Amino acid sequence: MEIFRPYGFDKTLFVTVLILLALGLIMVYSSSAILAGERHQNTFHFFINQSIVAGIGLILIFLMLPVRKPFFQNTYFVYGLLFLSLLLLVLCLLMPALARTNRWIQFFGLRFQPSELAKLSLILFFAHYFDRKKERMNEFQTLIFPLIILTLFILLIIREPDYGTAILVFLICLIMLFIGGVKLKYFLFLGLPPLGLFVFYLFQASYRMDRILAFLSPAKDPQGTGFQIIQSKLAIGAGGLFGVSFGGSSQKLFFLPCSHTDYIYAIVGEELGLIGTLAILFLFLVFLWRGLVISKSAPNFFSQILAAGLTLAIFSQALLNISIVLGLGPPTGIPLPFISYGRSSLLCTLFGVGIILNISQRKKNIPKRK
Repeated sequence: MEIFRPYGFDKTLFVTVLILLALGLIMVYSSSAILAGERHQNTFHFFINQSIVAGIGLILIFLMLPVRKPFFQNTYFVYGLLFLSLLLLVLCLLMPALARTNRWIQFFGLRFQPSELAKLSLILFFAHYFDRKKERMNEFQTLIFPLIILTLFILLIIREPDYGTAILVFLICLIMLFIGGVKLKYFLFLGLPPLGLFVFYLFQASYRMDRILAFLSPAKDPQGTGFQIIQSKLAIGAGGLFGVSFGGSSQKLFFLPCSHTDYIYAIVGEELGLIGTLAILFLFLVFLWRGLVISKSAPNFFSQILAAGLTLAIFSQALLNISIVLGLGPPTGIPLPFISYGRSSLLCTLFGVGIILNISQRKKNIPKRK
């Protein structure tokens, strides 16, 4: 039994997301205006596209808030979304290549990246599956089905190719296994097939090894494989404590690749300084705190691990992106949630936030003692 409080959602988490969104839109415009003017003859091109998706995502959140019956707990919805994600990933491989990759579905002039939906659908699937099998979670037979699903998703994402997202999906699922109560001794068994795929495909493309070598020693090839890492560090270092001022970045002038997507945090460091980068990190820590509080007070096991899984997935992605921008990891093409330009990522992330906020309105109904 549970108590549902319409619009009694966690205001702190919601305001945190709004601030991150606002900062993201500001930085998307600042980091992409020159590129947009050069490529699309409209300096607001990327800003407008990101704003439209942000608006759609916020509308989606407000539509989800008053929903009393948790549709995301419905078996048909969970497996339907899982099947849809799988189907779209397969269709990606059949689509014409874009920038020598097959990461997007294209229709009516719009593009969508199914791997972003795959993250969300896998979290829902693991939460649903663990809830149904919680009494037998540490039995070998119970873990075979999720292992097959996970391996299949990782294989399809690697084949796009999108090695970085495949690693992130794997990490997210490991988190779900941990909070779902699976004993650590089973992690080796569950991790072997995906790890085998990662090792095999690591040597199938030379650029993947080049990224690892560039991370270990970027100065060996400063004009080649180490260029992006060096330029990212230069951007952050140039910002100092207070930054060079909004719009004053020099690295976004075609020096730092992906300055409005994967490496937007470096532009934040250059323009807003250490204060700006720490502010964003602080906001993600607040997001983590409120998400885990919501998980702890959720009315049932499914809601608890779903809220925790979504929160930890978004925070882990943010931490991974920030680490890469700071040169603490090899480039993987992972966007910074709420901040980086990326319509598919933003829409799916806001949908996940909507689920967390919906759960925050649900409390356990504890009968009063007479």
